[in-house]
Amino acid sequence: MPATSCGRPQPKRILIVGGGPCGLVALRNLTERGQFDKVKLVERRNDVGGVWSLNATSDRHLEDPDGGQNPSWASPAYPGMVGNVLPDFLYFSEHPFPKTDRPHQPFPTLSETQEYLKRFAKPYLDDGSIRLNTEVITVDELPNWSGWKVVMKDWNSGGVEVEEVWDAVVIAVGWFDNPVWPPLSGLENLQKQGLAIHGKSWNGPSGFGGKRVLVVGNANSANDIASQLVSVAQIPVFRSVRRSPFPGFVSLPDERIHNVTAVRECSAVVSSDGRKQVKVVLEDGNQIEGLDLVIFATGYKPYPSFVSVLDDSNLQPLVSQSVEPQRIPRVHRHILYAPNPTLAFVGAVMAFTPFTIADVSSTWLSLAWSGQILYPETTDGRLEFERQRLVKLGETAKFFLENEGTERVPDDAKNVCVNGQLTCFISYNVLSIEEEPYAQGLRDDITTVQPELGIVLPEWTKERFEQRNGMYQLKLEALRAARDKSITDEA
Repeated sequence: MPATSCGRPQPKRILIVGGGPCGLVALRNLTERGQFDKVKLVERRNDVGGVWSLNATSDRHLEDPDGGQNPSWASPAYPGMVGNVLPDFLYFSEHPFPKTDRPHQPFPTLSETQEYLKRFAKPYLDDGSIRLNTEVITVDELPNWSGWKVVMKDWNSGGVEVEEVWDAVVIAVGWFDNPVWPPLSGLENLQKQGLAIHGKSWNGPSGFGGKRVLVVGNANSANDIASQLVSVAQIPVFRSVRRSPFPGFVSLPDERIHNVTAVRECSAVVSSDGRKQVKVVLEDGNQIEGLDLVIFATGYKPYPSFVSVLDDSNLQPLVSQSVEPQRIPRVHRHILYAPNPTLAFVGAVMAFTPFTIADVSSTWLSLAWSGQILYPETTDGRLEFERQRLVKLGETAKFFLENEGTERVPDDAKNVCVNGQLTCFISYNVLSIEEEPYAQGLRDDITTVQPELGIVLPEWTKERFEQRNGMYQLKLEALRAARDKSITDEA
């Protein structure tokens, strides 16, 4: 594999893992904006789209027409899902998202977003650049930057294992395969008995008629699940709220949803008629008994457990549950693995506008691997990004903890810290207020070496930040319009 004299590799054969939005735009940008001999993408499902691909089946094996066994991976998407990002922010450069003709509901639906991604992917599906039904089992680093050994199962051929070596690998998966569960006493027992599920398994309110349900969480998924449940479940539907909601997670007040404090512990009990039920004890000491199910809409984390890297000539998992704060460690600019920059990540951070962030980061990667964008040439230099981010994260957390309830905390940030508890948005993996400067910094690097890309890439300016923040009010208005229409239709 060719490399520059200063140690920045220039791979020629690149494999992308994951056919969701991040992987698809990385494929386009590495193919069309880089200088490589071969770029391929593998996706374990039978279609592209990732989290935007509705798959109502659970994680089980389904018999295929040839008599073999093909696995089917559930998507966190659910029927009736509507996005929270306007078309102006939900697109890839040079591929605008079609305008919606709904003045009172301008946010794209699940099916519209899925169709957008399928149209975007079609040329690469047609020319064979995307291999579907191909599950990556392991990605192992080879010595001396000599590439990555990738073991895959080809489910087009009944699951036969295939081994390939690539100069470089882009990991474009990692979040939505890894549900976050709170560390609650008694939770593991509930999971084993089917009395607790994660929001990833939510597939709409069908089957919940008359059920007594608690939803844990206060973000978009929890709000959607609770609002869908009230039409069929036993009233009230309980929603466990640890802290006040982040401004971007808008929802309408509903007297049928009863907010309670955080759950302290939970246990399985047997009712007088022999049914398995749940009892929870809340942080305020109150208890809820007779629950049929607890749904944990408590988020996800990046955790590509299939990647192993060399440490003193021994392969070790790239990520560990013990890493604090939780993150994919040693990654420069949230993109390049610092010890060996032939491993890269697209979508390793949570962003308000994930499509455009994936677009600019994979464009940056394409030009970096082509030798046009220069980055620190030593491992230590590349690690400086992580060191600085950890310091800043600690300083930010300290500020909010020390100044909670004072005038030093702006009104629009009052919910960052509640009763001495920091919001999950003070997190290494979440860009939050750093999104605009982070993306603009990547864009500046890009346009310095490829000025023509400045015509197609968005700018992350103060005006764009204000426009993006305005989406929350528009979402609230859209929810009100949908509610009013529903009331009118019922009448």
